[in-house]
Amino acid sequence: MKNLYRLTAAVFLILLNAAFLFAAETAGQVEFNIRFYDRRVYYVQSDPIFVQIIITNNSPYTYRFKLADERAFSLDFDIRTMTNRTLPQADSLIRKRTLNQQIFFREVAIESGESFSFVEDLRDYVTFSQPGSFRVRARVYPELIRASASMDTNYLSLSLRPELIQGPDGIPIEMDVATGAVLVPQRLAPDEVVAYMLTARQESQWERFFLYLDPEAMLSRDALQKRRYMAENEEGRRRMVMEYRQSLQNSTIDGDIAVIPTTYEILRTVYNNEEGNVTVLEKFRTRDYTELRQYVYYLEKRENYWFIVNYTMQPMGTEANE
Repeated sequence: MKNLYRLTAAVFLILLNAAFLFAAETAGQVEFNIRFYDRRVYYVQSDPIFVQIIITNNSPYTYRFKLADERAFSLDFDIRTMTNRTLPQADSLIRKRTLNQQIFFREVAIESGESFSFVEDLRDYVTFSQPGSFRVRARVYPELIRASASMDTNYLSLSLRPELIQGPDGIPIEMDVATGAVLVPQRLAPDEVVAYMLTARQESQWERFFLYLDPEAMLSRDALQKRRYMAENEEGRRRMVMEYRQSLQNSTIDGDIAVIPTTYEILRTVYNNEEGNVTVLEKFRTRDYTELRQYVYYLEKRENYWFIVNYTMQPMGTEANE
């Protein structure tokens, strides 16, 4: 029995020393960070919330760790409300970790000065039941979750909006992120409509961006899409509009209008009682230079409100960064 106690104590000391040695080796040299992979407006119970975990080796040596095929055994998330209440674990996560199973993993080696990253969905780890603001932190287990040693990442601020309210036509009613109020069009002039849309894009507020954008008209810019749209029934048309909006947010369609301008200047506005166009010089700053583009936005007036129905873009060269 004494030998058993000695063996247990020795194993405990070895594990404790390993934990201290790990902390000493990685402190200030191996960084564990997280960021949103494709930051967007998140809702309580809809799209995935992808977070990218980035491990950077700033030490002069090769850093090695174990990464489980099932990431839930290498990673955990601590997500809390603003009142410091921890969100409950997802049922699927509990089932994974309580199942008696063999954990498969691979050893990852990160050379000095290099980084390694992977992406996980927060919804696989916690259950979101209500809107609000949350603090998100990841905990990485380099020797798998059953070992004691772990490393915490930075914090992210997550805001979850209520589920979209469906309007009478089946299209969700847009809500203002800042105020929570229903967004309704105002009787703005064409240049004010364009300025509103561009400012909303600069601030990544998609609900305001879409307020004066006519998705049906934008879909009809492409002849094939227009024929498809006209051939659909009412439900099919609503589905195509929603798909267009999602594709625009994901930058997989009409990328010229979805890109975020650094600055913009309205050069000219021409309109009558039914239609108009607004010419805008938009600048897009990169690391080495600033790209200039001239956009012409075409608008139509419907029931005293102006809506953007089309646009063209012409490159105008570049200029040196100041």
